[in-house]
Amino acid sequence: MTQDVEMKDLPAPSNPAPSTGPSILQKLTEINLLIETGAYAREVRRISRAVRLTIAFRRKLKASVISAFLNNVLVPGSDIYVRLSSYLPKEDEHEMEVDTATSAIQTPVKHPLPEVEMYCYLLVLIYLIDQKKYSEAKACASASIARLKNLNRRTVDVLASRLFFYYSLSYELTGDLAEIRGDLLALHRIATLRRDELGQETLLNLLLRNYLHYNLYDQAEKLRSKAPRFEAHSNQQFCRYLFYLGKIRTIQLEYTDAKESLLQAARKAPVAALGFRVQCNKWAVIVRLLLGEIPERTVFMQKGMEKALRPYFELTNAVRIGDLELFRSVAENFSSTFTSDRTHNLIVRLRHNVIRTGLRNISISYSRISLPDVANKLRLDSPNPVADAESIISKAIRDGAIDATVDHANGWMVSKETGDIYSTNEPQVAFNSRIAFCLNMHNEAVRALRFPPNSHKEKESADKRRERQQQEQELAKHIAEEDDDEF
Repeated sequence: MTQDVEMKDLPAPSNPAPSTGPSILQKLTEINLLIETGAYAREVRRISRAVRLTIAFRRKLKASVISAFLNNVLVPGSDIYVRLSSYLPKEDEHEMEVDTATSAIQTPVKHPLPEVEMYCYLLVLIYLIDQKKYSEAKACASASIARLKNLNRRTVDVLASRLFFYYSLSYELTGDLAEIRGDLLALHRIATLRRDELGQETLLNLLLRNYLHYNLYDQAEKLRSKAPRFEAHSNQQFCRYLFYLGKIRTIQLEYTDAKESLLQAARKAPVAALGFRVQCNKWAVIVRLLLGEIPERTVFMQKGMEKALRPYFELTNAVRIGDLELFRSVAENFSSTFTSDRTHNLIVRLRHNVIRTGLRNISISYSRISLPDVANKLRLDSPNPVADAESIISKAIRDGAIDATVDHANGWMVSKETGDIYSTNEPQVAFNSRIAFCLNMHNEAVRALRFPPNSHKEKESADKRRERQQQEQELAKHIAEEDDDEF
């Protein structure tokens, strides 16, 4: 019986190794060929595809597979080989023998291209971060950045942008993000001089994230306003830029621009980026509340966001009702969530909006009400609530929030009759904003169109050329006849 048990248990550990290891190694070899082809042909899209393919199976990477890949593409004993191998943990000897045996079939090693070197750095760096070995990741990222400073090739730009991102991420995970701010500024200056637009885009977002991480909003806005602007090359980087811009505009009290940026970032973000879309929606909800708008219930019922947006749903409900006591309880119950989201200071600003909403509901419900009753319904907890209620009502009337008058002699608030909203300009403003939104989306869709390469250089046949010339002649004759008719 013991022999039977051993025979049944032996195949279990040996089956997964050949099915997963060699398959991943084969994929990495194909990606290496793709990078070499893109480098020789100077086609950046091939290298972009190689990066996307790597991210797809990053969770399946093992140290033995990466070591076998480094043996295939790098010169054994070279500086980069020794450096990258030192970051990888040593695996079992049997597993290493299996991988080296499979790698022996590959083509003989030659001097690697700079693109291949940078890809090896990226591969090891992704593995170290996934394994939560942040100190080794910092060392690997710093070495890759030092090598990148000496490379000025447009085919390296895609790999460089990813290395910049993981370079910043490794320092952020260890709490040392402030140490690399000077290096990021120097890298952004180098990318600008080399006309590396993708690198500029990535480094600008990393610098904005660095400043916002330490609440340096003024410095972030100065950098953003003076940085060169160009058409976005990466949708992900553009979404990040819009999110950071929305946060800066929110702190600077420019709520209309902040709302537009945050909603656009949430709309353009990929479906898989759930955490990013949740953060965009959290800030967008706060900004809309500060603008006096009430977000729709469907915003909080999006798939996968119900639990994360629950505190903001309760907050929206309190603002919609205008109940100051409910607003205080929600702010206290979810204070830890608001603090972790860094929206607590914005929620403090909402207190005035809650009072104004409650005052608007009172003015609609009552044609005349005394000031003490207003203070009671608003639940003002100040030492002199009647005087505070009178000042709040006066300010709301001055700002146009309510249509009423204050009778100071009798201590009353007298509301005026509500008129027809269609006799005002509000419907026109609403339609104008919707039309502008649709036109903006149409223009972005047109700019995002892709055309086959060299389509404008294709030679047209004689028949097509003859047909085109005939149409142009008929059109010119028709225009000339119309001009004669006008005279």
